[in-house]
Amino acid sequence: MPTALAKQDASCHHGAMAIDTDLMSERPLGPIEEHPRYFVVVVDGSPESKLAIRFASGRAAHVEGGRLILFHAIPPGDFQNWMAVAERMREEAREAAEDMLEEVAARVYAYSGVRPEIVIREGDPKEALLEFLKEREDIFALILAASAEGEPGPLVDYFSGPLIAHLPCPLVIIPGSLSPERIDRMV
Repeated sequence: MPTALAKQDASCHHGAMAIDTDLMSERPLGPIEEHPRYFVVVVDGSPESKLAIRFASGRAAHVEGGRLILFHAIPPGDFQNWMAVAERMREEAREAAEDMLEEVAARVYAYSGVRPEIVIREGDPKEALLEFLKEREDIFALILAASAEGEPGPLVDYFSGPLIAHLPCPLVIIPGSLSPERIDRMV
C-alpha cells in the first residue's frame, strides 16, 4: 500500500503538484558545528527593549554557542555651530550609553549566565543597526519586540516591512503583550 509521501511523489510526476527541494539538495545536514550564534537586541530603555532583552538572553543561554549582542545607537545631534559643545555632548552621550549597557549586561549575566558583547554606534538607529547586521556574518537572529498597544514601534515597522526580504539574518518579533514569566517559559 503506497504511503502518503509516495502518493505525493507520484502526483508530482503527473504535474498536479510540484515541490521544490533544491534548498535541501545541496548537502545533507550534518552535526551542529561549534561556533557562536549571536542574538542581537537593541537597548534603548523602552518596555519593548526590555522584553526583547529577556527573550534574547534566555535563548542565548539555551542555544549551543549562544551569544548576545547589546546594540545601542546614539542619534545624531544638531550642534553644528558649536563644535566644542557638540563634541562634548557626543562624549557625554557615549558615556551614558556605555553606563546603561554595562548595567544591562550585568543584569543579563545575573539572569542568564551570558556575558553580552556591547556595540555602540552613532547615527540613525534603524540605519546604524542595519549597517551593523550587514557587517557581521555571525548573527543568528535580530530580536525585536512590538509595542503592547498601538503601532508596533519604529524598529519593528522598519525591519518587518519590505526590507525583511533583504535582511542578512532572521528577524524574531516578540509580542509586547507577553509577560516576563511567559517569556521565561518560552526560552
